[in-house]
Formats: sequence, structure tokens, C-alpha cells
Amino acid sequence: MKLLPPCVAEFIGTFTLCFIGIGAIHHFGPSGNLLAIAVAHGLAIATMVCATLHISGGQLNPACTAALLVTGKITLREAIAYVLSQLAGAIAASVLCAVIFNKKVVFEGTPALGSGISVATGTLVELILTFFLVFVIFGTGVDQRGRTLGGLSIGLAVTLDILFGGPLTGASMNPARSFGPAIVGGQWAAHYIYWVGPIAGGILAGVVYNMLYLKPKATT
Repeated sequence: MKLLPPCVAEFIGTFTLCFIGIGAIHHFGPSGNLLAIAVAHGLAIATMVCATLHISGGQLNPACTAALLVTGKITLREAIAYVLSQLAGAIAASVLCAVIFNKKVVFEGTPALGSGISVATGTLVELILTFFLVFVIFGTGVDQRGRTLGGLSIGLAVTLDILFGGPLTGASMNPARSFGPAIVGGQWAAHYIYWVGPIAGGILAGVVYNMLYLKPKATT
């Protein structure tokens, strides 16, 4: 029962990201309005991180959860529970988008490689973008000294990442954001890069921030 409240928070937060993200791509994608899509994702994350930061840490992303696990901020049991909740939220959001619109909309709302982007390049882009995101998460969400801006800074990081990486990889930075719509819409092309790149980038950012900027807890 102790894990139920934070897991529900992770479910709701990730649901919001996917639901708003897929809808925004459907509404603004045909007009090529990348800024609107980026802002929609950024606002979704900013809002939900602010709402869940004090409950679950506002992770909403398996890459962030992996970074917290590797740096000793959460236990393996917590990490598994949070990731399952995030994936469930993403799948539920994708199912509802398919009901409201159709499966094609969900397919088109799934992050995918842009024209001419190789698997290696796509993986590298996702790694770098997620590094930026998780570095900001550690700086404004994990590090107590930076929590004055918290969710807003994290939402802005998502926005700027999408402005750069949207045309290249869809700028997922989040395995759940890719997995949920892939399950429903059937878009599996090079899907593994949306796990490998973000998790590697997230762990790297977490380790760098943890080693250089976070003081270790005193042992008793």
C-alpha cells in the first residue's frame, strides 16, 4: 500500500504526457507547427511534475527512474513499480486516443525516425536529448537546492529538446512515451532506440550530476 499513492501519481502524470502529446501531434502535425507540439509536451510535463514531485518525485519517465535507481535515490522495488505504472499510463492514454480519434492518429503520434536519420544517429540524438532532460531533473527536482523552479524547468527542457529533435527522432526522451502508442498504434520501427538512447542518456546525466554536485549522505 505504501507504493500505491506514488504509483498512481506516476500513472496519471505519464498518462497526461502521452494523451496531450498524441493529441497535439494530431492537431498541429499536419500544419507543421513544431513549436505548438513542443509547448504542449512541455506544459504537460511541467504541470504534472509540479503536481507529483512531492508524491513520487515526478519521474514520469523510465529513463529518469533508471537514473534514480543507479544513483541510489530509489530502491529496485520502487523502480520496477514506477516503471510499470508509467508504461500502464502511457498505454491507457494511447487506448483512449484511439477511441477518441483512431488508431492511425496513435500511429502518427508515436515517436519515429525522421527521413534519412539512421539508427545510430537516432540513438545518439535520443541519448543527448535525454541527458539534457535528466540533468535538469536532477538539478531542479532531485537536488533540494534547485527546487524553486522544479516542474517549470523540466517542462522547458522537454520543449527545447523537441524543438531540436522532433524532426529527427520525434524527441521521445522517454521509453513510456514511445511504448504506449507503439502498443496501440503498431509503430515499431527501430523501437529499441527509444529505450537504449534515453536510458543510457538518463543514467549518464544522473551519474554525472550525482558525482559532481550532490553531497553523499552521512553514514551512521
